[in-house]
Amino acid sequence: METDEAMRVLPFQLQFDKPVASQIKIAEWNPEKDLLAMATEDSKILLHRFNWQRLWTISPGKSVTSLCWRPDGKAIAVGLEDGTITLHDVENGKLLRSLKSHTVAVVCLNWEEDAQLSKNDFGNIPTYEDRTSRFFPPAPRIPQMPGLVSGDIGFTDDSEDSFRELANSSHQRFSILCSGDKDGSICFNIFGIFPIGKINIHKFHVAIPNADEQGTCRLLNASIYKVALSKDLFHLTVLCSGQLSQEELGGHGMHGLHCLVLDTSIFSKRKDELYQVALQASNIEDLTEVIRESLTVMCLDSSPQEEFLSLLGGARTSPPIHQFLANSLGEAGVKRVSKAVCGAGKELQLIVLNHLQPAAEIIGFRMGELRGLSRWRARFHGIGLDEKLINNATENSGMFLVQVERFMRVLSSVVQQFSNFFNWLLKCIKLLMQEPSDQLPRYNSELVVIFLKFLYDQDPVRQLLEPSEVDHDVDVDLETMHRVRDLVNFGGFSDCNYLRRTLLKEFQLLESSFKEAFLMPFTTISMKILCEDFLPLFPLPSSPTSVFIPMSVSYYKGISQPHQASDHDFIDYVSFQVPNEPFSDIANCIGILRGFMHDMSSIKKGYTSLEAVLLSVPSGYHCVDLSLYKDGQIVLLINEACASSENSGEACMMIVRTSDLPFVSVSRSPYLDHWELHQLKDSVFYLQMGNAKVRIIPHSVVAPLAVSASRGVASVYATRKRALVYILEEDEDEVSDTE
Repeated sequence: METDEAMRVLPFQLQFDKPVASQIKIAEWNPEKDLLAMATEDSKILLHRFNWQRLWTISPGKSVTSLCWRPDGKAIAVGLEDGTITLHDVENGKLLRSLKSHTVAVVCLNWEEDAQLSKNDFGNIPTYEDRTSRFFPPAPRIPQMPGLVSGDIGFTDDSEDSFRELANSSHQRFSILCSGDKDGSICFNIFGIFPIGKINIHKFHVAIPNADEQGTCRLLNASIYKVALSKDLFHLTVLCSGQLSQEELGGHGMHGLHCLVLDTSIFSKRKDELYQVALQASNIEDLTEVIRESLTVMCLDSSPQEEFLSLLGGARTSPPIHQFLANSLGEAGVKRVSKAVCGAGKELQLIVLNHLQPAAEIIGFRMGELRGLSRWRARFHGIGLDEKLINNATENSGMFLVQVERFMRVLSSVVQQFSNFFNWLLKCIKLLMQEPSDQLPRYNSELVVIFLKFLYDQDPVRQLLEPSEVDHDVDVDLETMHRVRDLVNFGGFSDCNYLRRTLLKEFQLLESSFKEAFLMPFTTISMKILCEDFLPLFPLPSSPTSVFIPMSVSYYKGISQPHQASDHDFIDYVSFQVPNEPFSDIANCIGILRGFMHDMSSIKKGYTSLEAVLLSVPSGYHCVDLSLYKDGQIVLLINEACASSENSGEACMMIVRTSDLPFVSVSRSPYLDHWELHQLKDSVFYLQMGNAKVRIIPHSVVAPLAVSASRGVASVYATRKRALVYILEEDEDEVSDTE
């Protein structure tokens, strides 16, 4: 038997069979490179080349629940059990961004870019120019903080260019990252970094098709399993569990797996407007983070400079510094104190000049760009860009820039005063250390302490850096306030009290206005994402224990039915394993649906576009995992039913072409307790092991099955902690595989 197997040509070439240290639970191929990302049972993420060379390993610190590559393959999104989504650089695994979009585990991710580039009236593809680079140097980075570990605040450290490259490259093409959690929430992020919408499937009321009376139903206790955005961005297919409830009749369907289609056409119809808003807003959020961290560094407590000032101001300080100054009192001590005090001021100046001020200036420019867009109401009002809110945020960004410039003037003046004072004090000490002279008064330390204490208590720099929680107003003389009111009367701004606010309070006000302005598009888009159709697939046990169900969703280009509208360029395919318990008459089967995405519109035209087929797994085997492949193919991974931990058994991988399957039309039922798969029990298609596209695997295997449509490879994982990679594409001069 083994000799016959070795002599004949095998359909899939085994590239390698390697051991793995820990069992793999999630695996995803890079769409553009021969790279495989894997999440292990011990919550590590590994990146391997096609030759199994490991590039990097990272440990997020929490259990990994989902993985997804950005369409260009330059970044990977990781969903965690606490609801966080992290983005990592493909080159080194560095943390690029951390998003807290969910409150519970992110169970699925899908990142899709616009596959159809729109053209203008002249036949050209319009591109939106980001004019910021014309007038400003590259955006500033977050200042380095003592003891800061790269990634602690959600961004890369200052020595890395990966974040800037990610931000620039992500804006090349419009893309949306969709994420679903186990509580039924789905979030949408443009470029993977700018939140633009959030919905919960519990809140949808869906019309029941073919019902005698107009009725609606909704899902209860729903949990997302998988989400897939269509390549034209018009629809989102959702596989979820839950209980259907018909409110008008008070009826409740059984708990089961359902397929929903959401209308996300707003992403395609307004992608140019959303692109422009997301480009500016995401950059503004990045720069806001730079300002926040800059202010944090500037307001750090317990610095040596404060201890020096505290001592000179008459307060108590730490014993080491007290001993140092007491033993070195004189010329050396004054020089060191002068260097410490003036050095602190210069450090603040560098943070403002290199980080705070450039960020504030670029924010002001980008808000001006958004302000111009908000006035184009015909295009941007429909996506929630509110002119009044944008104007308010623009004015606050201008006020903050004025506050930064005021702070720099005050800081420069104070640094100069301290420098002059210490120069005078040093000159006095030098003369006093010489022979007594009648020309200069004798050194009086009490007067020096009084003078420094006055400066310390009345420190205008500290006054501007008071925390926002402290109820503190900056003192402004009456004449200046009159001048501000006169300027307000001339127009340009309406805030008369900005000079009374500290820098941190001004930043807090700025952040609040940004949040309010960007929340409006988020809310507007969320309200325009509606549930278009639903389909009950099969019942599930109501027990809280989660059961893994192999399933896959994909979209193929082409027309499958002659009566389908010509503007539907993509056909949706949904495949899943049918559980054995509720359907004993169709046990050990795999279901494949297609055309559900457009079925509701087809029903209104008098026909149905929904088709389905049931595949019966060969006797003695059961399905482990499945994945839709390119050109309407499905890859199945099946195990021997008798395989156990003691008896490893064998498995096989096979490819089935959907074009060879006898799809049948599925009529829709108005009853909630009717499962559509019952219609297919008399038209089951039996898979044959004699199919030429079958490869025997000498191991018992487990999920996941990772298939790359762009690279033509598949990775399989054995129960005995081994990884096998097969080449699915056959060459003309294929050789037999005797390994």
